[in-house]
Amino acid sequence: MTTIAATIITKNEAANIEACIRSVLWMDQIVLLDSGSTDGTLEICEKYKVQVTKTDWPGFGIQKNRALDKANTDWIFSIDADERVSLELKNEILQTINSSSDCVAFKVPRQNYVLGKPVKHCLNSKSDAPIRLVKKDYAKFTSDIVHEKIIPDGSVGKLKNTLQHFSFPDLASVLQKASLYSTLGAEKLAAQNIKSSITKTLLHAIWSFLRMYFLKLGFLDGWSGFIMALGSFEGTFYRYAKLMEMDNKKDG
Repeated sequence: MTTIAATIITKNEAANIEACIRSVLWMDQIVLLDSGSTDGTLEICEKYKVQVTKTDWPGFGIQKNRALDKANTDWIFSIDADERVSLELKNEILQTINSSSDCVAFKVPRQNYVLGKPVKHCLNSKSDAPIRLVKKDYAKFTSDIVHEKIIPDGSVGKLKNTLQHFSFPDLASVLQKASLYSTLGAEKLAAQNIKSSITKTLLHAIWSFLRMYFLKLGFLDGWSGFIMALGSFEGTFYRYAKLMEMDNKKDG
């Protein structure tokens, strides 16, 4: 039988990691890289057959590539701590990796949950379908510190069943992720020698809200859609504001 591993990266994911691990216990190997959890994440992992490695934090792309390198199976499924593999997706994955398909990677549509409710429009499974299932040694993540992507060396297919993504369980998580990703996003822009300004900060933030709420039909998702649009505005605003702060420190 063809073998498969799950790869996970964590830092302080005690609220999510157990459900994530339990959803992939059927896989032949579970590889987890942790970059300094202090909330009990590692203690939870000890309850299960998980290959844990403690590491530094080089950014999302490099960290996920480290996890890929530690897997020693035929196929690898990259999963985040706030995601879950359903029974239907499990069966489709097993059928796929044991088929004669020429594809070396597969996109997996995600069903996003915001404030406990499924989002049907602004983050729907048609537009949100990242590559997650890859053949060993046929794909790598970009080295981006944030918003990393898998670059496959071959044909890409797409699965039908969705990966459950509990991205924002409450308002606090929206604020926390906006803060984290805006800092990483600012660092990424700075590395690309992109400059910011008050005008650019406001325009990008406003456009981010309008795109999420109107163009992506977030208004049809009710309160959850509005929160997603507001979070997108906030994250974008602080990303460019932090970039501007970095520029000012260099000039000063």
